[in-house]
Amino acid sequence: MKNMKTQSGISEHLSYILILVVILLVMGVAITGVILFKGIRAAPPVVVAPLPTITMPPTEVLASTLPAEKKTNPTAASTPTASRVRLAIIPFAPSDTVVPEIPSATPDFCASLPKNWWMKMPVVPEISKNVKVIYKKGLAMGADPTHISKVGDCQSIRQYFFGNFDNPLSYRIGPYDYLNPAIDYFHGSFDRLSLAVKTGWNVASVLSPLNANADLCAVNETPLECEYRVWNPSIAIISMETWTKDRPTDTYKEYLRQIVQYSIDHGVVPILATKADNLEGDQSINASIACVAREYDVPLWNFWKEVQPLPNHGLSEDGFHLTNDHNRYDLESAMQAAWPHRNLTALMAVDAVWRAVTGQDPPPDIPH
Repeated sequence: MKNMKTQSGISEHLSYILILVVILLVMGVAITGVILFKGIRAAPPVVVAPLPTITMPPTEVLASTLPAEKKTNPTAASTPTASRVRLAIIPFAPSDTVVPEIPSATPDFCASLPKNWWMKMPVVPEISKNVKVIYKKGLAMGADPTHISKVGDCQSIRQYFFGNFDNPLSYRIGPYDYLNPAIDYFHGSFDRLSLAVKTGWNVASVLSPLNANADLCAVNETPLECEYRVWNPSIAIISMETWTKDRPTDTYKEYLRQIVQYSIDHGVVPILATKADNLEGDQSINASIACVAREYDVPLWNFWKEVQPLPNHGLSEDGFHLTNDHNRYDLESAMQAAWPHRNLTALMAVDAVWRAVTGQDPPPDIPH
């Protein structure tokens, strides 16, 4: 009996211990759950500001944001202060040279004149009062009266055209010694490398900044602008022969108008030259050159007329390049070639302008 009581007491104690263990286990699980819940709950989200959207403007807009070139009156000593910038992508119509947009065409100033009227114009131009006005304007703007510029293509490069007059050993003036004062006065202009002359150029090339000399010309400056700024001339010979058959003559005329207008605006007397060839087949380029000269009342050096008496009209077999010989103007055989006539009559045209604008006696009438 005693043993049974003892066993009953032990059982009761074990029950109490078991209940206590269960309670402790439940409490432990609860406490652990709370701790785990607090430790692993998600952190508050981090708010990230969206990146701004960047839209690149088209190339044309990028080009327009370049600082505009400051225009000043040209001076001989002025030099560009900014380095030249060439854009990597510039849209333009495919062609041999980059050309700017041309303005709308103006009415044909010479439409009422007889066909081929220009063929009767003299080789050496007669100088109008308008030329004197342009010259005086240039002097007031600071132009150098002793400087001549050349604007042209392969037939204006100094190795063939005009360069000989800066080297007395490379020509013989012969009966045209009345030209010696002009040779002396404009010394240094003849054999100079013009920034507006290059083989392969045409009348549009000198109006495109992409054709300008990157070392000497300012940002967005055309070869014509650059030449006038750097050399600061009072007179310019503009001789542009090259033009392809597939391009309208009216387009040539519009580009030439731009050159002439820019020259006049900057006080430079432009002397326009006709060409010896007729690659276009109808003499429309020479007619356009003469018409623009008449339209602006500027000198026309009618070189075409000068070479008509020469063998094959002064042209080589290709119908474009001029026949060549020494610049010996007292040698009859040399004067059968076109290049001596080109140099001589160009000098006569410059001399005629110079005499007129400075009030000198007109040149003598000597056959050439």
